[in-house]
Amino acid sequence: MSTYDVAVIGSGPGGYVAAIRCAQLGMKTVLIEKYASLGGTCLNVGCIPSKALLDSSHHYYDAISHFEEHGIEIPGEVKLNLQKMIERKQSVVNQTVDGINFLMKKNKIDVLQGVASFKDATHINIDKAEGEAETIDAKNTIIATGSKPSTLPFIKIDKERIITSTEALKLKEVPKHLLVIGGGVIGLELGQVYRRLGAEVSVVEYMDRIIPTMDAALSKELTKSLKKQGVKFFVSHKVGAVERQGDEVIIKAEDKKGNSVEFKGDYCLVSVGRRPYTEGLNADAAGVKVDDRGMIEVNENLQTSVKNIYAIGDVVKGPMLAHKASEEGTFAAEVIAGQKPHINYNLIPGVVYTWPEVAAVGKTEEQLKEEGVKYKEGKFPMRALGRSRASGDIDGMVKILSHAETDEVLGVHMIGARVADLIAEAVTAMEFRASAEDISRMSHAHPTYAEAVKEAALDATDNRPIHM
Repeated sequence: MSTYDVAVIGSGPGGYVAAIRCAQLGMKTVLIEKYASLGGTCLNVGCIPSKALLDSSHHYYDAISHFEEHGIEIPGEVKLNLQKMIERKQSVVNQTVDGINFLMKKNKIDVLQGVASFKDATHINIDKAEGEAETIDAKNTIIATGSKPSTLPFIKIDKERIITSTEALKLKEVPKHLLVIGGGVIGLELGQVYRRLGAEVSVVEYMDRIIPTMDAALSKELTKSLKKQGVKFFVSHKVGAVERQGDEVIIKAEDKKGNSVEFKGDYCLVSVGRRPYTEGLNADAAGVKVDDRGMIEVNENLQTSVKNIYAIGDVVKGPMLAHKASEEGTFAAEVIAGQKPHINYNLIPGVVYTWPEVAAVGKTEEQLKEEGVKYKEGKFPMRALGRSRASGDIDGMVKILSHAETDEVLGVHMIGARVADLIAEAVTAMEFRASAEDISRMSHAHPTYAEAVKEAALDATDNRPIHM
């Protein structure tokens, strides 16, 4: 029987990062993955492939919609080759997965393929695809089994016309009318992909606005921008049934007044969130507590109810984000090594990779009001920037919320070009407890999108933006 200092179950951004950090800290480490491909949901059917399609569809959309205004004339008709676009997406996935394989070898991490289940707190059974079984001894275990797409109890996902994000990444045709249930990150990103490629897209959302967990100002701006691109929104609609009739899908819903509404399309993307995936772990055998939603209970050190077993990522509380899982993977590894690492969950940024992009960190305005915190607000529109006008990306704004008395930055909310990258400036500033004035006095290169952050900070400091 092989013995390890640490066994990591699941090879997503939480698991593989945890394994690498454990190996760096001198621990003999094994990574266990049920699928043949490493990388989990994020690399295989989530973050990476969706961004590849977003980028490809963006190029296509620009070619048919914006090239002419830039003085670029293409003789003949611009044609879409969806198969080639999907193939490129898969090649990006393959390259990324190959990179994880390389990192496992580089860090001398053993990789075992199979379904892991606890025999007890220090022994793990691994059922391999070819029918073989193996048991290993692990002094410590990190559970990083991730999540699966959620659905509604009355919806039958057939993976053909009624689909999840996994199937939406490999469609063989552009839908004529894509119905999207859920106005969160996944639904909006994939909805925009197919809208750019020519599909009619209707988003049906239960809450009164899209991206409801983010600041209301971002929701308002994104709705306005996506509507200009042709996406239709039906908020405050409660879905009651989803039926397939041949190649047609029918959604039956109620609007906020209680009126019955029907939506018809040829595909329906169900994107109502994700759920922890802990099935088959046999957690009870190890004494690990799992709630009725599949979520694993952990303490401030990410330890489960069993002190030598840790859990990270989508199977524990908090936002289901790849970078949050990676931070927790590093954290758990360092705790096992006897170090005292740090995670500030308030400063885990959230991003929506539509165009314009949406990014945020810290408290929303709604949260500050609810908590009774006195604050100042600074805003600056992207359209006032020379860089935005040069690129044609004038939609969006930056909003900074700072404490009314101390001026400490409490939240930063952005929508615009490249804000997925720009939010790192806000995270850095807030980690060092910067004030809005601190940011306003930093030099920002001109012309850049980042100047909007400086201008919003100036507005928050004493209402003195230069370019507005």
